[in-house]
Amino acid sequence: MRPTLRRIGEWLRRRAENVAAALLAVMFLAFMVQIIFRYLLNFPIGWTSEITVITWLWLVLWGAAFVVTEPEEIRFDLIYGAVGARMRRFMAIVTALGLLTLYGMSLPAIVDYVTFMKVQSTAYLKVRMDILFSIYVLFAVAVLIRYAWILWRALRGKAPEEFDPTKASSGV
Repeated sequence: MRPTLRRIGEWLRRRAENVAAALLAVMFLAFMVQIIFRYLLNFPIGWTSEITVITWLWLVLWGAAFVVTEPEEIRFDLIYGAVGARMRRFMAIVTALGLLTLYGMSLPAIVDYVTFMKVQSTAYLKVRMDILFSIYVLFAVAVLIRYAWILWRALRGKAPEEFDPTKASSGV
């Protein structure tokens, strides 16, 4: 990959991590406010619970779409690690084709459902549900792009990296 594109990609990835960190901070603060109001002030409030759920939803899907890299994804490493590069490449092609087909076929229905949900809003904060669920559209598009790239690389002869359990980490 060209150095300029790589730098832009790394910059965008850091910004995606910043968004994930901000979502986690908001979720934590709302959770702490909820605990303080419920158990110390004996005055339960609902909006904090709603913020916690919304930020959790966005954090999981945002992280899966833009932060977690392909080697960091959860997979069945017993089978994957036991085969050679050629079989890993074949497995990558089959997986990519399957996911591209499933997500590609479901994308119009996803968009229809999300746009339909504009008629409802959340109970406390009155956030429209289409805005709330729009993260799933971004997630689905990101999955399509990621697996199109994986398929392209596999078809060009680049096998996915072999799993090395000695290098396993939490992504940090």
